[in-house]
Amino acid sequence: MEFFPKDIEVGLDNIDRHILRALLGDARTPYTDIAKELKVSPGTIHVRVKKMEKAGIIKGASLALDYEILGYGLIAFVGIYLNRSSATMQVIHALEGIPEVTVAHVATGRFSIFTKIRCRDARHAKEVIFSISDIEGVQNTETMIALEECVNSSKGLLRSIIGE
Repeated sequence: MEFFPKDIEVGLDNIDRHILRALLGDARTPYTDIAKELKVSPGTIHVRVKKMEKAGIIKGASLALDYEILGYGLIAFVGIYLNRSSATMQVIHALEGIPEVTVAHVATGRFSIFTKIRCRDARHAKEVIFSISDIEGVQNTETMIALEECVNSSKGLLRSIIGE
């Protein structure tokens, strides 16, 4: 079953979907290669990509790194309890200044903010967690250490959205 609820809203057609599939496979795929597959000009691909960027569908390309090789193989998730909800943006801004904090979400449920950190080892993680705890407005933290990252991809979701 092909499900693409935003067809009407953003006006994506089969060419746009093919471009997204190609870039999903490898974001560095040259426009000329995509154009050859579709039998259109590279300029057409460029215009279509720019259209999808302007619509906010494509928000750039990302670089996949092996943090283990780079010495930052320890992943931890830090749930943050706040003293008051009005401190949320202040704490988020402070988290942006901690390089090891790679993801932060404002959340519902147990934590006000949920973060992902990458560190060299347990000692380094302790330092980062203590620096998060020292942020004004943070009441307490709770940490979970990841043993292994098994899935880190939104490719399946995008394939489902574009009807692959």
